[in-house]
Amino acid sequence: MEALNDLVVSGKVRAIGASAMYGYQFYNMQLAARDNGWAQFVAMENHYNLLYREDEHELIPICRQMNVSLMPYSPLAAGHLTRPEWNSDSIRSKTDRAAMGKYDRTQEQDMEIVRRVHQLAERYGVKMQQIALAWEWAKGVTAPIIGATKASHFDDAAGAFSVKLTAVG
Repeated sequence: MEALNDLVVSGKVRAIGASAMYGYQFYNMQLAARDNGWAQFVAMENHYNLLYREDEHELIPICRQMNVSLMPYSPLAAGHLTRPEWNSDSIRSKTDRAAMGKYDRTQEQDMEIVRRVHQLAERYGVKMQQIALAWEWAKGVTAPIIGATKASHFDDAAGAFSVKLTAVG
């Protein structure tokens, strides 16, 4: 943390962020920075989406407590939240071993969520990715990191700002 602080003090970086760690690790690093008067993390790049919500248990509450912005990677679950079927003909769907390792073992139960996202998108005339991203913003995410391979993907993501979700009673 001291080395990261030195980068901020020297003007080489404006702010620091953390990525993918346990809540207790993040908390301890923030305390070390606070206790020594060093720069603290202002952003967390965590794994978070409708299919992977583990960070809701510990890391996200700690980030909220410490006023740290959330900027999750894989907000569309490697594309699984953008289409009604699990796989596609894309090169990524066929070759991305990291995504397969993260998502394929829970495919059966995750397809329930994918189907629900698809139903909502159909009902409201929007794209599935817009439902998934609107959910992230409704959960307090500041800036989801989307993996776009076409310019239209950015337009689709921006369209999520027009989607307003309501709580289910």
